[in-house]
Amino acid sequence: MGGAGSLLPREALREYQELTFLSKQEILLAYKRFSELLPKEQRDNARSLRVPKSRILTLPELRANPFQHRICRVFSTSEEGDDSMSFEDFLDMLSVFSDSATSDIKSHYAFRIFDFDEDGALSRKDLEKLVNCLTGQGEEVSLSNAEMEQLIQNILEESDIDRDGTINLSEFQHVVSRSPDFVSSFKIVL
Repeated sequence: MGGAGSLLPREALREYQELTFLSKQEILLAYKRFSELLPKEQRDNARSLRVPKSRILTLPELRANPFQHRICRVFSTSEEGDDSMSFEDFLDMLSVFSDSATSDIKSHYAFRIFDFDEDGALSRKDLEKLVNCLTGQGEEVSLSNAEMEQLIQNILEESDIDRDGTINLSEFQHVVSRSPDFVSSFKIVL
């Protein structure tokens, strides 16, 4: 046989099913896609290797995502700080972005992705980077300073419940809970 499935031990497959929101078929497909990011001679050891961020970003599902670099940063457990991914990092990412993940899980990771300076709050700087990512920063469509300031002010007025000038995780989750299409749009399907 020799297919990707035969390289994942049954026990590991069962454990991955228990620890993620993914089905057996989704895990096997994820393993196949992850293995394909490695050079042919390394594919038999895919579970014990890390794929460089540059290879992860070649996936069509991430290539067009304006938050691709932040996604790699948030899901990578690399001690080198290079945002490379292990197979388990890759599975965690796909699990969070799956249709089966809960709204709480999705909003928690969305918050981490949008928290560019990783200080546990969405500050004005984070919100500006977020808006720039969504509007195609640097292109002709960029907002003027006044428009950006007004937009950030509007976001804070709507979301900053404790009026401290930032959006914390619970405030973010409150806003997301009022957005019915958030859960269905926060996904990656292989």
